[in-house]
Parts: sequence; structure tokens; C-alpha cells
Amino acid sequence: MSDLRFIQLTAWLNDHFSMDLSPILISGDASVRRYFRVFINHVSYIVVDSPPKQIVLQQFIDIANIYAQKGINVPEVIAKDTQNGFLLLTDLGDISLFSILKSDNVEYYYKTALKVLSHITKVKTTEQGDLPLYDRAFIQQELDIFTEWLLRCHLSIVLNDEQHQMLLVTFEYLIKNALEQPHVGMHRDYHCRNIMVKNNQLHVIDFQDAVIGPITYDVVSLLRDCYIRWPDNVVEHLMNDHYQQSHECGNISNTVSLAQYRRWFDLMGMQRHIKAVGIFARLHHRDKKSAYLADIPLTLGYIRDIALSYPELAAFGSWVDLALIPHFMDTVETVI
Repeated sequence: MSDLRFIQLTAWLNDHFSMDLSPILISGDASVRRYFRVFINHVSYIVVDSPPKQIVLQQFIDIANIYAQKGINVPEVIAKDTQNGFLLLTDLGDISLFSILKSDNVEYYYKTALKVLSHITKVKTTEQGDLPLYDRAFIQQELDIFTEWLLRCHLSIVLNDEQHQMLLVTFEYLIKNALEQPHVGMHRDYHCRNIMVKNNQLHVIDFQDAVIGPITYDVVSLLRDCYIRWPDNVVEHLMNDHYQQSHECGNISNTVSLAQYRRWFDLMGMQRHIKAVGIFARLHHRDKKSAYLADIPLTLGYIRDIALSYPELAAFGSWVDLALIPHFMDTVETVI
């Protein structure tokens, strides 16, 4: 590997440890970040390469510090060069929760992840001040990714007036649902690929985009994961656990019924999944990361199923079912 950033990163590591090192690329993710592993005296570390013009590392550092103070297991920041976008972290290993989940252990691990989530909800500020607010403009911007990247760019769909109005009504319904919920500290990408398992404990990663937002966002991200779908009865049971947990830790009042909470949960999941399929299409077209296209059918399935279960969203659900999913599946052979 001879790219300029790798040369800069290696020079920084060599200076920090006062020895010649050879970082090994282990992965990238759904952004421009890259991750390397380096071994020093038989101890492994993770090195993050995060171009500073695209991603600000300081929020990751700030949130890592406050999460650790709250008892949340996160990688420790050992060294940093925020000007150039380099971090040296403790190594949490290669075992993600996604890699070990099975039907006979999913409830155990997800209940543990929900307990971790109760601590995450309490984090609304760092030393730099309050976390960003997941407000109307923020939500609308995310929903627009669906329109721009999945509909227009990937599927070349030109909406007619009726479809355009249907989309506006659907998006407004989802935005109001998000805004009416109690707002808590929100990880914003809390799912089984962003939870690592080490020494039989769960460790949280990829939290740099944390905000203050709706109470059901992270839990539906976990339970209705874009990468794996669990039976409805399993999701229902765990959702009920989170509902009770939210009462017990004071995140929702005793006046909030289970039916109200379930509506928040369902519609919040729809909003997140609509955003996600747009991002998956954008990763393919803009960032040349085509593997995420394989996750679109499952995610569209969530959108269809939830929309069809709410009369107010039935028209949108039917359109996703009868038009959007078949149209996407027609493109699969040519793009994957």
C-alpha cells in the first residue's frame, strides 16, 4: 500500500511508538474511514484513518470519553492526531454481535444490548456542549436521501403528481411521529454490526454521529436491523422489554400506553429504513460500495409490511409492494 494517507499514518505511528511499524488494513465501513491493526510487543491496537475534511474526529473522542464515564464499554482513545484524522484505539477484536447471533441466543444478547442502551439514552452532552438535535430539518434531510438516491439515481423513477403528494404526506406523518416522542441521547446507528463482543461483554462502536432524538430510534435500529430479520414474536417480546425499561428509567411517562409506544416504534423504524435504502443506493453510486445493495430487499420488506399495517400509510405501502420492490428486483442482475 503506497497511498499518501497510509504513508502519513505510518509515519505518525512510528513516531508515537519510536519504532518501524507495518499497519495491516482490516476494513473500511459505510463512510470514508479505514481501519488498520498494528501489533506492539504482542499487543494489538486499532488505527483509524478518517480524512479530516469529511469527518470530524473530535466528536468521536468526546463521546467515547462520556460513554466510558457512564459505564458503557467503548474503545479507549490511546493517541490522536485530529488535524490529520488519525486515532489509535484499544482493539476490541473481530467478533461482532452480528457474527454470533442465533435464534437460541438472540433474546439474551439483545436484552443485554437494551441495558446498554438505557445508559446511552442518558448521554445528551459532552465537554463541547449539547449533542446535535434530531429535529425536523435533520429528519427531512435523511428522508430526501431515499428520493434522490434510490428513486431518482438508482431506479430512474420520475414521480407523477399523485405519487409526489403521497410521498409528501408519508414523510410528514413520519416526521410528526418522531417529533412527538420523548427525546433522549441517541447513538443513531445502534445495530448488531456496531456492537462488539469481547470477554463476554458488549462494546459499542461507531457512535460519532450521536444526537438527541426520539426514544424509539435506537431500539428499532437494533430489533429491526437492516442486515438481519428476526421473527415478529421475538421483536414484539423485546420491544415490550424496552417499553418497560423506558418506564423504569424515566424516559417515558406512565401515561404512555404500550399501543402508543408501538406506533412510535413502528413508524420510527419506517423512517430509518427509508433513509437506509437511500444510503445503500448512494453507497453504490457515489462511493462504489456495491455490497450494500444486497440489503435493500430486506429493508424494503420492512417498509412495506409496516406501511400496510397502518391505514394512513396503506397507499405508500401498496406502492412499495407493487411498484418499488418489483422495479428494484428487476435491476438486481445488472447492478450486483
